[in-house]
Amino acid sequence: MAPRMGVLWVASVILAVVSANEFSVLRAPESVIFREGNWPIPGERIPDVAALSMGFSIEEDLSWPGLAVGDLFRRPRATVLVTVTGIDKLKMPKNGVSYPVENAVPFSLDGVANAIHTLFSEETPVVVQLAPSEERVYMVGKANSVFEDLSVTLRQLRNRLFQDNSILASLPVNSLSRNNEVDLLLLSELQVLHDITCLLARHKHLAKDHSPDLYSLELSGLEEIGKRYGEDSQQFKDASQILADALQKFADEMYNIYSGNAVVEVVTVKTFDTPFVRKSRSILQSSESKPENPYNIGYAYNFNYAVVFNIIFWIMLGLAIAVIVISYNLWNMDPGYDSIIYRMTNQKIRMD
Repeated sequence: MAPRMGVLWVASVILAVVSANEFSVLRAPESVIFREGNWPIPGERIPDVAALSMGFSIEEDLSWPGLAVGDLFRRPRATVLVTVTGIDKLKMPKNGVSYPVENAVPFSLDGVANAIHTLFSEETPVVVQLAPSEERVYMVGKANSVFEDLSVTLRQLRNRLFQDNSILASLPVNSLSRNNEVDLLLLSELQVLHDITCLLARHKHLAKDHSPDLYSLELSGLEEIGKRYGEDSQQFKDASQILADALQKFADEMYNIYSGNAVVEVVTVKTFDTPFVRKSRSILQSSESKPENPYNIGYAYNFNYAVVFNIIFWIMLGLAIAVIVISYNLWNMDPGYDSIIYRMTNQKIRMD
């Protein structure tokens, strides 16, 4: 009996660890199919799911049955991924498709952002990556001028909250305080969600072009409230409910702005297994700085190396052979016989 209980306890612990965090799809178009099932997804493969749903290729195959092959000729025009730390699951007003997250490691959508910026640099893609609590901002593309007025730093967000058209007038604050910095951090993050939808509603042409858009938002205000008041406090419960309602409203508005052709996903993580180390990037930055290499170690080759090498090698070889042949013929040319200049000159002299 004791060994059986031990096995059941270990199984329950493993199941609790696997289902501690959650990856939820709030809204998705018909062209992107997410199957219902309890299939765990590794945390480091979440960016690959976003890339595949947008129609981009990935370096390593993803053997995850949650994402099915949809319409290859109709990809979503926007992908919205919101990461919420401090809670393992949010009680959303509407039921979406959810999957447990295993190996909750920090991730970023930089690869997807770089692919959009490279393939659609001549158009107007919207690539916005924000982390208000850490003041990390990354925007690329010609659509940056629309989001230049977006409040992103903590000071800007604090001032934005106390303006006349802020969310404080319509948001049920309940037990949260408007005079507490921790509570204002969560409210500021909700203000960012509201301002993004307002900007897109005023510039609907960004949602109607053919270039895909990407929104990656990281919200940690709920985690700070849990550290300040405790997860059993009324403040944490009210903040969780307010955040869930705001995320569902944000998902519905983004889905409607893009005429039902947008994927809105939420990742809830109690805590990351490893700390998130990432350099801050400023607004309007178009490319990342190259990492330092203090040991002078050669960089790994990518899969395009052989193609580029063959193109450059054969072009240079052809040019070298052409130069040798032309130089040889010029060196051995008879000026009196092969050159038309000399022949015309000789005829003119004879006529004179």
